[in-house]
Formats: sequence, structure tokens, C-alpha cells
Amino acid sequence: MLYAPPIARLLEELERLPGIGPKSAQRIAYFILRSDEEVVGRLAAALLEVKSAIHFCPRCFNFAEAELCEVCADPERDTTLLCVVEEPRDVVAIERTGEFRGLYHVLGGVISPIDGIGPEQLRVRELLDRVSDGTVTEVVVATNTTVEGETTALYLARMLKPLGMRVTRIASGLPVGGDLEYADEVTLGRALEARREL
Repeated sequence: MLYAPPIARLLEELERLPGIGPKSAQRIAYFILRSDEEVVGRLAAALLEVKSAIHFCPRCFNFAEAELCEVCADPERDTTLLCVVEEPRDVVAIERTGEFRGLYHVLGGVISPIDGIGPEQLRVRELLDRVSDGTVTEVVVATNTTVEGETTALYLARMLKPLGMRVTRIASGLPVGGDLEYADEVTLGRALEARREL
């Protein structure tokens, strides 16, 4: 079936979004077509507003509306503790726990030679500049537990340890409510490795 040119353009743009394939694009397009102009106007306004109002924090590279992001602007945060994450969405995930009171540094991805991404394409130089003044005493590496995330964590440890920095890695293992029999060997091994005293 051929779509009218405006619908075809909408589908094409929707399919460019990560995680949106042809079927999802069709569902979203049909929703937009069935919605009244007010709903579509609010969506369009929100898209334009987020592009004009949000930028990267010049200190940590998280999303920010003011000059600095909310975390960097908070005088109550522990400036000796720095958590390194891949993307701004990881900051949100860690903040939701309420367990971390330090600052963040967003790398903007992970080392992935197959995708042509090396340390130069990430914000590693900015990280080294941030810790060079001696304020930060511990860097918590919270990259994902993928091959690329682990490679990035090892690379960062190699770069930071010679600076006298304590470099730690978030523990990984079994999810709460998970059954041992369903855990893969790597996950179960990590859970044993990261065990703690009760």
C-alpha cells in the first residue's frame, strides 16, 4: 500500500528513532493521525522545547536546563566521589536509587572498536582533567556489564590508578527475586565475587 507523501515522510522520520521499526512507526503515525490537533500540537511543542531548552552540562555532560545540571549545582553533593556512566539516562537510573550522593561524569558511550569508537571519541580527556586537581578521591565506574562496558571500565582504571585514584566498579550479580537455577554462569560468578558480609 502506498502512503500519501506526508504520511510516508512521517513514517520515515519515526523509523529513524532508536528502537522504532516499521510496525512501531505505523502505530505511532496512526495514533498521531487519529489525535486531535491539540494533542499533536503539545507533542510538537514538547519536542521543540526540549531541543531549545536542554543542553549538555559543561562539567559532567549530563542534560541540563540551567548552566549546570541539577547534580553539579547541588552544594550538598560529595565532591570527592565521582561516578562515571555511559549516558545521561544512567545518571537518572542511579539517582532513582537514592544511594549515591557524589557527582557524575557522562562518557557519551563506550569503547567499541568494531563501531570505530575509541577513547578519543568519548569524554575521557575531560574526565582526566576533572580529577587532576586532587578533589576526587574515588571514581566509581558504572558502565554496563557488556563486553564494551567492561573494556571501557578496564581502560579507565588503567588511566586513573596511576593518578593515585581509588577506582571501584559497581557490583553485578543476581537480581532481587531471581532464582539461582536460572542465572547464567557469568552472572552467578559475579554474584559470588561481589559477595559481602552479613
